[in-house]
Amino acid sequence: MRPFGVYVHVPFCARRCDYCAFATYADRDEIQADYVAAVLTEVARAREAGLGEATSVFFGGGTPSRLATEDLLAVLEAIPRAPGAEVTVECNPEDASVERLAAYRAGGVTRMSFGVQSTQAAVLADLGRRHGTGAHREVSENVTAAGFATWNMDLIVGSRAEGLDDVRATLGDILGLEHPPPHVSCYALSAEAGTPLGRDPARHPDEDATADAYDLVGATLEAEGYLWEEISNWARPGHEGRHNHVYWDREEYVGFGSAAHSYRAGRRWWNVRTPERYIAAIAAGASPEGGSESLTEGQAAFERESLALRTTRGVPVEAFDSLEEIAHLVAVREGTVTLAPRGRLLANQVIVRLRSAEASGNLEG
Repeated sequence: MRPFGVYVHVPFCARRCDYCAFATYADRDEIQADYVAAVLTEVARAREAGLGEATSVFFGGGTPSRLATEDLLAVLEAIPRAPGAEVTVECNPEDASVERLAAYRAGGVTRMSFGVQSTQAAVLADLGRRHGTGAHREVSENVTAAGFATWNMDLIVGSRAEGLDDVRATLGDILGLEHPPPHVSCYALSAEAGTPLGRDPARHPDEDATADAYDLVGATLEAEGYLWEEISNWARPGHEGRHNHVYWDREEYVGFGSAAHSYRAGRRWWNVRTPERYIAAIAAGASPEGGSESLTEGQAAFERESLALRTTRGVPVEAFDSLEEIAHLVAVREGTVTLAPRGRLLANQVIVRLRSAEASGNLEG
């Protein structure tokens, strides 16, 4: 069967990180029960309309581990899944007790994702993270004790408090674990408008320093046997995140909860952003949809190629009129163009030169 994903958005956090611009809230815990009930109702409606079986389910946020374990598993139980479906839950390191993780696994979760970001105290403080510098060890020990074979650690590079020695130390800490993560994500920090980081120019990442840190992460992971999978992802063979590929390969998916996005039958739509509006819409028997769009043929082609170019799949060389100006950013092998290591953080400079960019209106400038 074709891959089909389900995403569940959990908008609750104990505290917002200084860089976070997602639809998450640190002051709404009192509506969690109403929110879970609304999500269960939205799932039930979708099942009646022919939702189908998911080949992957992803609980993201926010902080899914902020929910009571039994509530999260009740939502999972309500989602129809294909045999062998991948089920991933994002979890903050401070929530990663053996008891919680074992309960997730017993309830059908197959994969965990932990936002460690760094192991260095000054960097964690600059990012506004709550967990301590030993969180990576606790996470590794507990997720292994709970029986998970596949799991992920997220890193962030680009903090003004971070130098290359800090990045090396973090990588050494993670890769030196008795049970290192079989999948690692590394994201470049960005100063989003409206966040504490975005409001303080002195804390904005330096692009050159961020690129150097990202290059170091990629080179180190690949030397240790991790395969580059997508701009921000590396995995040991067999540990790729299947749900991520639903997005990267433009397969269909349905999202549940506030601010969740969906894509099906050529149409994309998204739910209202705030949990209160979402709960109210569901309670009134109305659709929680906040907006939608249908892509033109040109837009769909551009999206398909730009996503493929971010991954090891790449695109045919015929997707470009010329590679002359971007030859230093790409690699060409057997008629396929992929991003060279230095081109990964400069992907937009390559993507806007796709022939489909003009038809879609996505031209540089």
